[in-house]
Amino acid sequence: MPVRKRRNTLERWEIALIKAMLMRGGYNDQDILAYFTRPTRSINHARVLEIRTGARHEAVEAATEEDLDAFLTSWPEVDGETGLSLRGDELLIKAREAMIAAVHIFNGAGLTFRSELFIVTCIIAWTYLLHAWFRREGIDYRYNKADGTIQKTKHGADCYWELGKCLRHARCPIPRGMVKNLDFLLELRHEIEHRSTNRIDDAVSAKLQACCLNFNETIKVWFGPQYGLERRLPIALQFVTFGAEQRAALKKAGSLPAHVETFIDAFEHGLSQEEYADPAYRYRVAFVPMAGNRASSADVAIEFVKGDSDDGREINRVLLKEVDKPRYTAKQVWARMQDEGYPNFNQQAHTALWKALDGKNPTHGFGRDGDYKGTWVWYDRWIERVRDHCREQGDRYR
Repeated sequence: MPVRKRRNTLERWEIALIKAMLMRGGYNDQDILAYFTRPTRSINHARVLEIRTGARHEAVEAATEEDLDAFLTSWPEVDGETGLSLRGDELLIKAREAMIAAVHIFNGAGLTFRSELFIVTCIIAWTYLLHAWFRREGIDYRYNKADGTIQKTKHGADCYWELGKCLRHARCPIPRGMVKNLDFLLELRHEIEHRSTNRIDDAVSAKLQACCLNFNETIKVWFGPQYGLERRLPIALQFVTFGAEQRAALKKAGSLPAHVETFIDAFEHGLSQEEYADPAYRYRVAFVPMAGNRASSADVAIEFVKGDSDDGREINRVLLKEVDKPRYTAKQVWARMQDEGYPNFNQQAHTALWKALDGKNPTHGFGRDGDYKGTWVWYDRWIERVRDHCREQGDRYR
């Protein structure tokens, strides 16, 4: 069912053109109305009558003859795919095109820093989408100075809200899970903006996928299903499958920079379990080769399995087993060494070792801070390093 559009008002440039048409003559109110009604906005014929009689918009000057001729010559100036007005719906068109570009960039063969490029472009897309919604709702999304005047750039243009400001507005209708997803991408963009990052695709792909689905759902709910992107961006095909060894090699080759891993850990540490599991924050899909039992389903490339089904629970179990990296407290580390036959490797020895090796330097990848009860936690990599040390100093710790 179509969403009823609010704030069906004429813009100042449209009022100027209507006045010019009335002055030229030869147009009745219904003729004029046809030029300014579009799928995203319907205008009541009484608005034209108000302009004709001078009941409203007396302060707006009529457009020039040249401007009117240019408008009539180019009309209808619309996007060929959606029917959106290139001028009146510019924000909505830009939002769609920016997200389409973001996905094409990410899917493009041969690109190395695809996640970084996607993040920057999708933030532009969401910013335009929210501006389009604010504009329709009559919310002024420009920055004001202390004296109430509009803040300007150094070249005299209005300063509009960035995405973070839009998300914090009291009337922003985006659900919490989607906001968390965008907050993550915004903070990650700040973290990588002026630094080299290596490959981060594997670590953030679930968030990027959620961002795409959230955008598509939002634009359809806010403006209509005809503006969804699924027809423009079908299922992506790939040339490879991954075994366990290939997967491990890829993850090792694409290890995260320390500052990015620290950011991700800190951000997700502040999420509740419900927020972390929300598909609007991170969307994961498991691809499993299928041999269909029925001819009708044998050639289906993707099958969605309910999370609470037997198959869904088993898939989740396997996924969690792969992605959850074991973490150990200091006590668990030295207690484990004692269990392995080094009873004299105690808390004091462990502390001396990590200090000597600068073990808590995030660049070494031995562990991280603040993820477990506010204390430092160690990874399997540190366990291996400590075990090697105990073997080297066997007589000392036995």
